[in-house]
Amino acid sequence: MIQKAILTLSIATFVFTANAQTKKSAAKKPAASKAVTAPQTLTQLDSASYSFGMKIAQGLKSDGVKSLNYELLSKAMKDVFSDQTLTVNDEEAGKTIGQFLQQISQQKYAVEQEAGKTFLEDNKKNPKVVTLPSGLQYEVITMGTGEKPKATDEVTVHYKGTLVNGKQFDSSYDRNEPLKLPLNNVIPGWTEGVQLMPVGSKFKFYIPYQLGYGERGAGQDIPPYSTLIFDIELVKIGE
Repeated sequence: MIQKAILTLSIATFVFTANAQTKKSAAKKPAASKAVTAPQTLTQLDSASYSFGMKIAQGLKSDGVKSLNYELLSKAMKDVFSDQTLTVNDEEAGKTIGQFLQQISQQKYAVEQEAGKTFLEDNKKNPKVVTLPSGLQYEVITMGTGEKPKATDEVTVHYKGTLVNGKQFDSSYDRNEPLKLPLNNVIPGWTEGVQLMPVGSKFKFYIPYQLGYGERGAGQDIPPYSTLIFDIELVKIGE
């Protein structure tokens, strides 16, 4: 019995030792090395392709576009480059883009539109203000006695322009130099309004955006859909 117990103990000890050594060996076994992926080298075509996409997106984003269907955008580009039949023609594409950007612009500048509309509606109540069928409003500050210009005339004027919030965006008075210009080459509100002025007059004009710089505005100082206020003094007609 004792010998059988010793034999059993010896076998158990051997198994335990062997298992321990196996685990120890497994623990010391170095981990398999991970495959190292070499950095991808961009070709000139790769870089140009990304750059084209970046610049196109930046331009669209500056116009207020927030997202597009990128799959269809990519498909359209592939169709053009591979001379595939296009889903729309140039005229349809231009019209669609124009309508899309116009809707975005209207949403973006809704505050300016509403401010201008409210201002003009309130301004109509002023008994000194005349409202014309076109929507142009004016107020006589000083009535001159000279001739009135025609749309084809060149005129010399002093002027100051502001937005409805009072921000001034231009002034010939500040430059101390009147401006000479052809009356048929300015915004519609000027073309219509200045023809009402005898030389020597000074009028204040309230110009809705449709007769001003419209849906695009002008530079950084005149946002799209801006109602404009101009003090205009007609100095002379012609040279």
